[in-house]
Amino acid sequence: MVLLFCVDMKRDSVSWTNNRKEPLFAAQHRTGQHQTIQAHIVATEQTNAQKHSFKLSSSSTNSQNTIPMVLIFVAFILVFASISPVLSLPVVPDSGRQSSANQTFRPHAELLKLKRVRAYLRKISKPAVKIIQSPDGDVIDCVLSHKQPAFDHPELKGKKPLDPPERPRGYGSGETTPESFQLWADSGELCPEGTVPIRRTTEKDILRASSISRYGRKPERVQRDSTGNGHEHAVVFVNGDQYYGARANVNVWAPLVTDHYEFSLSQIWVISGSFGNDLNTIEAGWQVSPELYGDNYPRFFTYWTTDAYQATGCYNLLCSGFVQTNNRIAIGAAISPRSSYNGRQFDFGLMVWKDPKHGHWWLEFGSGLLVGYWPAFLFSHLRSHASMVQFGGEIVNSGSSGFHTSTQMGSGHFAEEGFGKASYFRNLQVVDWDNNLLPLTNLHQLADHPNCYDIRQGRNNVWGTYFYYGGPGRNVRCP
Repeated sequence: MVLLFCVDMKRDSVSWTNNRKEPLFAAQHRTGQHQTIQAHIVATEQTNAQKHSFKLSSSSTNSQNTIPMVLIFVAFILVFASISPVLSLPVVPDSGRQSSANQTFRPHAELLKLKRVRAYLRKISKPAVKIIQSPDGDVIDCVLSHKQPAFDHPELKGKKPLDPPERPRGYGSGETTPESFQLWADSGELCPEGTVPIRRTTEKDILRASSISRYGRKPERVQRDSTGNGHEHAVVFVNGDQYYGARANVNVWAPLVTDHYEFSLSQIWVISGSFGNDLNTIEAGWQVSPELYGDNYPRFFTYWTTDAYQATGCYNLLCSGFVQTNNRIAIGAAISPRSSYNGRQFDFGLMVWKDPKHGHWWLEFGSGLLVGYWPAFLFSHLRSHASMVQFGGEIVNSGSSGFHTSTQMGSGHFAEEGFGKASYFRNLQVVDWDNNLLPLTNLHQLADHPNCYDIRQGRNNVWGTYFYYGGPGRNVRCP
């Protein structure tokens, strides 16, 4: 069972049944109609032809003298046409509608790119035993577990997903599960046992990326000090010790993202190495990314890298890496329901921890629902432990307008507005060397653009360690 829950300000937690349905998206197609030729037009043309024939017969003598000139002129036209194909008219199909030049002919570079896109799709797409249509337009492929992209990795070829590991001690929850937690599940269909649901990647998805090689990857060389690279954060973090996992409940919203190449996310980072070329991270949470997904829905996502986002790692299942073991969660699919301003609040539990027996990093969604794992061999520093754990929000400010972006973080409201208005994380914990969940100590916070996005932390007996965070982006104090 997936255990998700909603939080009421007056009652600690209440279940919430999702009744909202997303609109179906459908494409309408129109077909052309053939035009008819009227009989009176034909009759008129025949009469004109007879008159024209009479005129030709009366001037036959003069025309004989011009035949050589006509032949020379026709020959000239044929030669000129053969060396000037660009002047020829485009072909008109049988439907009677003239095709535009870019429909009939494609530049060489465009054809080459499309060929590379289709080759990449063949590489990452896997045969489905069942196909599910999501209300938001996504297509979910149910793929046999041992056929998923992770098993293209040389270290995993011929193997099967591992059995569930031992969970950290000290974690229990009595929270309940909403009727729906992802939009694709609203159809009432699930993938069969022994398969995993994978959001289908399309040509349009890849063509939205800056390049095929960067599709499904974060920008390179993200530094800890994000003031100069367009990435802005409002986070809390712990460091200076050895960490073997982290857990929190993450509030879900649908923030506005105002530029195609920007995103807004809320996540947990498990980090090791320096913030140079050897940075190792494991990341999970929700994000809005028009470039990656083509819409503004908040979506459950994962990420990993071993070289500071350069050549290794990817989002979700877009490369060989993360091994999914669950048939109920589609990584990259839209989350439903979402929180509303001054209305019901929805959050989900999220935990990443290192299996003490095999050393792999496992991911849990909700309470008790194992999504899968990152094999230990993917990493260098994280093969042993993490040196830092971080929780919070991140946006990209592309600066495309000449001003600070209006892309929102969290709910789009500042932390000071509190419950029901500002986004939050609650019940923050870390996992120690002995597989115990512990409350955070020595917690630091960072808002690198506090006039645009800020953060406030607190602690109580119900929420444990928590914080509110976020903001609207551009405003009178953030020009």
